Amino acid sequence: MAETIKRIEYFYAIVEDRPGEARKLLEFCSAHSVNLINFTAFPVGEKLSQLDFVPEDAEKLKMAAQDAGIDLYGPKKAFLIQGEERLGILVEYHLRLAGAGINVRAANGTNDGRGGFGYILWVNQDDYEKAAATLGV
Repeated sequence: MAETIKRIEYFYAIVEDRPGEARKLLEFCSAHSVNLINFTAFPVGEKLSQLDFVPEDAEKLKMAAQDAGIDLYGPKKAFLIQGEERLGILVEYHLRLAGAGINVRAANGTNDGRGGFGYILWVNQDDYEKAAATLGV
């Protein structure tokens, strides 16, 4: 199976880095039937965390964040790569982008335990269209 590469939009929230902050918005997502393609959380400095959401339906996510009282920023753009796991697959995409002078700002991936993988690549927004052309999207 060949990989598929999709243009995706993501949103983010900045919250206090304390127990339950991610849970709060995830709970509201569940209550609003928000299907998340991806969720990533990481620290920003000493006392804050950034929560990144890739929703199937952006409007549902916006409503959940509003009801939760959490400011949501975006949309911003990234790429989702999915396919069959094989040795060296991720480096191929990084080599293509690096060869075109495009910096990968962040990346997050996992396998599905059944031979498939999903991988999100974030690039500078100013480089997004160039990256899309380089990746053949």
